[in-house]
Amino acid sequence: MFEPLTIKGVRLRNRIGVPPMCQYMAQDGLAKDWHYTHYAMLARGGAALVTVEATAVSPEGRITPACLGLWNDAQAEPLAAIAQSIRQTGAIPGIQIGHAGRKASAHRPWEGDDHIPAGDATGWQPISPSEVAFGAHLDRVPQAMSLDDIQRVQLDFVAAARRARDAGFEWLELHFAHGYLGQSFSSTHANARDDAYGGSFENRSRFLLDTLRAVRRVWPERLPLTARFGVIEYDGDDERTLAESIALARQFKAEGLDLLSVSVGFSTPKAQVPWGPGFLGPVAARVRREAGIPVSSAWGFEDPAVAEAAIAQGQLDLALVGRAHLANPHWPYAAAQALGQPRAAWVLPPPYAHWLERYRPSDVR
Repeated sequence: MFEPLTIKGVRLRNRIGVPPMCQYMAQDGLAKDWHYTHYAMLARGGAALVTVEATAVSPEGRITPACLGLWNDAQAEPLAAIAQSIRQTGAIPGIQIGHAGRKASAHRPWEGDDHIPAGDATGWQPISPSEVAFGAHLDRVPQAMSLDDIQRVQLDFVAAARRARDAGFEWLELHFAHGYLGQSFSSTHANARDDAYGGSFENRSRFLLDTLRAVRRVWPERLPLTARFGVIEYDGDDERTLAESIALARQFKAEGLDLLSVSVGFSTPKAQVPWGPGFLGPVAARVRREAGIPVSSAWGFEDPAVAEAAIAQGQLDLALVGRAHLANPHWPYAAAQALGQPRAAWVLPPPYAHWLERYRPSDVR
């Protein structure tokens, strides 16, 4: 976990990353002081990669009204400052861009985590491949996308990728997971289309592949282009879904994807996810082996021993540790101590290192 990892022209100082974690603190898609402080804090902790939360490519692509956006140049300006603050710590600044699809126009999690009712001026009409609601707390029926809508959203992804590039981000992640728009095109739970974007595996993959190709043309070849994708649903049809996902991952690689962040689809509220330490490790290992692409994952790797084993055993190339970084931004330092790593692995800013490494409680009088 403390060995470096090089992907394209980017060298990660270790194999620890902070994954995208929504803060729901933006206004009109604009990052605020909260975001700057939040990401600077996470970056100084020693992780090699810090990825800015899901950032919408269009206004209707936000999960909530308080989500970040990158659909105009004004939004790019504060994000550029955040990218610089991450880079100054020695970490690589990444950003995840996406479209929430049928899960859009929702209240913030601590304010209900449900759809904003139709007619409420703070919300908007969600769109998706088909008029199929997610269900449970997100029961609003989305509007089925026209072919023009599909093309528009793909152009929105391209424009957001350009802005991310120009803002100084060095790692781009396409959000194709978690029941949002990309995942919905892929999933039979959400996609009931009978045209070129629905039905067969090939058709259900078309939106994702077309979007990847379009972004690849504007994202610098020397910088990693990655995607987060739910390769499994835990819905009772896991072998078929995983086999399709691996086939799609091979196509992603052929189209220029450099790493796949392995996740759960979250396309149905009826899923029975087997939560537990490193539960996606064996799934990620299969994707890595059969698709021949580097992988990461972000579920259940907060125990340093679990993360270390997943990398040492070849399940992951990069361990993404989210909530544990919120509890302790210096999780890499704590992990290095727990695993008995030499001091060279203890990435700390000098004002912290001076006190934490030089002085012990017994030294203080």
